[in-house]
Amino acid sequence: MDFQLSDDQRALRAGIRELLTGRFGRDRMRAALDAGVAVDRGMWGELGAAGFFALRLPEADGGVGLGQPESVLLFEEAGRVLLPGPLAATHLAAGALGAVKGAADGGAVVAVLDEGRPVAHLEAADALIVLGPVRPGGVARVLEGDALRELVRAARPVRSLDPLTPLHRVTAGVEDGAPLPGATPLRLEGALLAAAEQLGSAARTTEMAVQHAREREQFGSPIGAFQAVKHLCAQMLVRAEVARTAVYAAAVTADPAEIAGAKLLADEAAVRNARDCLQVHGGMGFTWEADVHLHLKRAWLRAGEWLRAAEAEEALAADLCRVHACDAGDP
Repeated sequence: MDFQLSDDQRALRAGIRELLTGRFGRDRMRAALDAGVAVDRGMWGELGAAGFFALRLPEADGGVGLGQPESVLLFEEAGRVLLPGPLAATHLAAGALGAVKGAADGGAVVAVLDEGRPVAHLEAADALIVLGPVRPGGVARVLEGDALRELVRAARPVRSLDPLTPLHRVTAGVEDGAPLPGATPLRLEGALLAAAEQLGSAARTTEMAVQHAREREQFGSPIGAFQAVKHLCAQMLVRAEVARTAVYAAAVTADPAEIAGAKLLADEAAVRNARDCLQVHGGMGFTWEADVHLHLKRAWLRAGEWLRAAEAEEALAADLCRVHACDAGDP
């Protein structure tokens, strides 16, 4: 099986990178951070106009008509620039579900409520995807209108690690809402998109560490000349590339076990690379002016979204048991 990117996929990746660096570069990210604006409606509309949310919507329905591998490329670039907002939920609502009006063109923000976990960007949401338990056939619903507004009023804010990811704890039960397809496929697709964002963050922190190691000097030499720093940067590159292989493969196969493995590897790469990047930067990396700590905080939060480590490990263990049983001749 060939996992090399096609010319069209390379062009798509280059185009979204150009869009995001031009529209959400560091200055705009910092301005959003200072203003406390986690979801910029103008930026959301620009993403919608560029086809970010409608990428997987059929062309006959006004979408781009591409697939999951292309979605992964987009979300990888979003992770590189720390683009905030419930990107995966809105993307799924627009393309995979087509259930929320306005999601495809960026006119609606869609958040996700998953098993009583804190909800990110709840106050900005026009609709809420409610996922059921982590098991086959789990029920999923979409909540809008008065029911959503009532739920938001009853929710209480929770302190968030990431200043661009506000969190709320939903205290009321959620019984209403239009039914959606089973929660398991949605959870897996969301986990893959989150893994792609983690991959983008891991790659970006690797670049940041290498750049700093080349520029920062101690004892008359760049710190990148020191063996310990070389080892850190090399380990970061290996983690990012291993995660890239797993995420790209899972996007092609859509196999649940491969998605679980990709999420585990991407979470590890994003968190550990950000921590190693902090170490390369030294005390400077812990300052508010540096962006390294923002990658680490976002990686920590994203690791708890859609498919947490324990859930991914259980999925992999179940798949290994199934394969072992088949190899042993059991039905």
